[in-house]
Amino acid sequence: MPNIVNGVVKFKQQVYPGKRELYEKLATGQSPEALFITCSDSRISPNLVTQTEPGELFICRNAGNIVPPHTKATGGTTATIEYAVAVLEVPHIVICGHTECGAMKGAMDPRSLKDLPHVSKWLSFSSAAVEIVKEIGSEFDEAARLRMLIEQNVLLQMVHLKTHPYVAARHAAGKLQIHGWVYDIRSGDVVAYDDQQNKFLPVEERYAQEIEKLTKNNIIQTC
Repeated sequence: MPNIVNGVVKFKQQVYPGKRELYEKLATGQSPEALFITCSDSRISPNLVTQTEPGELFICRNAGNIVPPHTKATGGTTATIEYAVAVLEVPHIVICGHTECGAMKGAMDPRSLKDLPHVSKWLSFSSAAVEIVKEIGSEFDEAARLRMLIEQNVLLQMVHLKTHPYVAARHAAGKLQIHGWVYDIRSGDVVAYDDQQNKFLPVEERYAQEIEKLTKNNIIQTC
């Protein structure tokens, strides 16, 4: 706890003063560019990985970066998605998995969850991804199967996401884009799913056009 408290003091004394104008603006409201759904794993820092400022990401975290299919049951993830899309009208949703995911390791080995009934039930929302890996990855080694499951889980949650009414409506209207990412903790690399090529590509390749456009705009603004 001392490290955390010391961090708060450092923020107040050294960080906040340099960003006072930003925080004063954020105090009046928010308009994030994306809803970022990722794992609760302590090794994942969405703002650090994306190099975004406060106010740019609306973040939802849970074990396994899971999106339950829409039902009448209320849950934190479902409510967060509804608010982000219906009220904040975010134009993008990113579902970001990560390497060495403990939740996915648990999904692959249900026996390890016998004393964790809530975790076990929660990870059942990944069961279709587990079955896919069993079907097409049976000859792979354990590390390769885990990587496949991490990717397949992201794709599955993207499917679940589209069952949510506001998401379905805005996506159909072309007002919302859905992205699937996997972050590599060891290397810092991020890959993004390309539905045209049906595979994950490095972000710099997947979003080459967007990056080029942003670079040109920045050059124009600085001229």
